[in-house]
Order: sequence, then structure tokens, then C-alpha cells
Amino acid sequence: MAMRMWASSTANALKLSTAIRPQFSPAFSLSRCFSTVLEGFKYANSHEWVKHEGPVAAVGITDHAQDHLGEVVFVELPDAGSVVSQGKSFGNVESVKATSDVNSPISGEVVEVNSKLSETPGLINSSPYEDGWMIKVKPSNPSELESLMGSKEYTKFCEEEAGH
Repeated sequence: MAMRMWASSTANALKLSTAIRPQFSPAFSLSRCFSTVLEGFKYANSHEWVKHEGPVAAVGITDHAQDHLGEVVFVELPDAGSVVSQGKSFGNVESVKATSDVNSPISGEVVEVNSKLSETPGLINSSPYEDGWMIKVKPSNPSELESLMGSKEYTKFCEEEAGH
């Protein structure tokens, strides 16, 4: 009993929720405030992420975005070979709450589309940075990555946006 009270008061002091949640977070990830932000990714202020590896960059929506959307039930994505432009919509995500445009954080040619999302759009909720990626782009202007936020900047941006 004393241990449970200590854990509860420690959680309160750290502003952690002690409520049981239906979704499990990865054991290696400690969320700041409300969502997980990963190192090595770049983030747009419209809540998309990009991970540039080799000649291509994977793009998706952030944990923060999927959390605000709620359960994703449908995803509309462009075809491979399409051209995307930084800051412009390339598709949309429909959730039980709303339909939202998804903007590309970088410009380039779509070289691959995550076909798993057509049958299992909930991957965006359960694994926004891994299995829930949306498109892979061959960047036409890699210097655009410099205009995006790193993990610390994005975390601060989300906290300010939420009024914390």
C-alpha cells in the first residue's frame, strides 16, 4: 500500500498519468507531455515527419497528430511517380473525428506508397513512425530539410501550441 501511494505521488509530481490506457506505449519511449517525438527525424509545423535515409525520405504524420485525430479509418495517398511539393497537400487521413489534409514536408517524386495503409489505416495510430509511414520521396531539393524542426524544436512547438 505504501509503495502504491509513493508511486502515485511520484507520478503526480512528474505529471505522469496513472490511469490505465487501452493502448500500450513502447517501453523505450518516454513521452514529454502528450506524445512521442523521435530523434533523427525532421518535423513540419503541420505535424508531419520526414526521415531522410540514403536517396529517399520516408514521410508520415506525427504521434501528436494521430493522437489529435483519433482512430484513423481511411487514408488517401498519391500514386508512385507523383510529384509532391513542400507545404502542399499530397493526401488525406480520415478519422472517426474528421478528415485532414496531409502536407509534404519536402518536395520530390513519390517512389513508394505504403500499401498496407489501404487495408490497415490504424497503423498510423499504433505505429506512426514505423509501420504507419505514408510515402517515400526522392527529394528534389534536400536543403528543404534544413527548414524543418528537429525533435527538441518540435517538442517545444507542440507544447507552445497546446499552451503549456
